[in-house]
Amino acid sequence: MAGETPITVVGNVVADPELRFTPGGAAVANFRVASTPRTFNRDTNEWKDGDTLFLSVSVWRQQAENVAESIRRGDRVIVVGRLGQRQYEKDGERKSSYEVQAEDVAPSLRNATAAVAKNNAQNGQQQRAQGYGQQAPQHGYGAPQADQWSTQPRAQGYTDEPPF
Repeated sequence: MAGETPITVVGNVVADPELRFTPGGAAVANFRVASTPRTFNRDTNEWKDGDTLFLSVSVWRQQAENVAESIRRGDRVIVVGRLGQRQYEKDGERKSSYEVQAEDVAPSLRNATAAVAKNNAQNGQQQRAQGYGQQAPQHGYGAPQADQWSTQPRAQGYTDEPPF
């Protein structure tokens, strides 16, 4: 992660994520997030909105498909990733835009609830290996093959009660 700018953004999704596929078959979802800081003015006893920051977000592979299926316009999300800058020329003027390459995207549960449904390992799900930007091994994708906690029998004399 040397030389990269890590960022966490909390904001509202501006438009439904757009899911596309590369010629090689990799999924990519793009969407924009609006984040508006709020401060409380004690003199007027009112909240005041600051300037809104709009950021483009791109997310790849299985997570892109999950985002496209789960996140909608208006949803409050938490995005963790790396901030990048692109420079381009428009009408003879040099401009910049910022984009977040997402490592994780999640719904904010401050004012909402969410039900989590895990992907099945047989459907081609790719889990991230430990560490930023590392790909999981291609055999099994680094995900456990079975949920060991739900299949192991309880030990003799086991109780859910705490020992105190």
